[in-house]
Amino acid sequence: MTDPAPNPVPSLSNLFAGFLTVGLVGFGGVLPWARWMVVEQRRWLTPAAFTDLLGLCQFLPGPNIINMSVALGSRFHGVRGALVALAGITVAPIGVVLTLGVLYERYGDNPLIQHALAGMAAGAAGLVLATAIKIAAPLRTRPFGIVIAALGFVAIGVLQWPLLAILLVLAPLSILLHRRAA
Repeated sequence: MTDPAPNPVPSLSNLFAGFLTVGLVGFGGVLPWARWMVVEQRRWLTPAAFTDLLGLCQFLPGPNIINMSVALGSRFHGVRGALVALAGITVAPIGVVLTLGVLYERYGDNPLIQHALAGMAAGAAGLVLATAIKIAAPLRTRPFGIVIAALGFVAIGVLQWPLLAILLVLAPLSILLHRRAA
């Protein structure tokens, strides 16, 4: 399967609208919606380019989706694009979180609300798992990428070793293996 060609550079208003939409509909699980919008709907990046950019954004401190919006906005329109994409991804969720915080304070002890939140958590977990599979798909043509991903999963997910230590080992190892393969 070949990656579809990306669309032309999005305008500043398209960047804002795209990330605003992701921030609104992806509440509680933004990465799946961001990937769908960036790769499948608007085709700003290929699946492989998205996976590569996400890898960089996960390495940087801060929330991955915030890093992704800033990096993508910067890629297309420099500092202005970064600020516009950042505003798009954060404006609506900040308002929603403040509103929900007030409502939760008042109604959080209600058993119906607690069950609804448990159901939403399960749905969000499913979205994250489905997105992880889509993000990993480009790795099937990169055997060393699969090895690095598996090592990272075992080290962090199973052995629960510190993330920073794992990154300091796996990032240079990944670069070395990639250079040797090329």
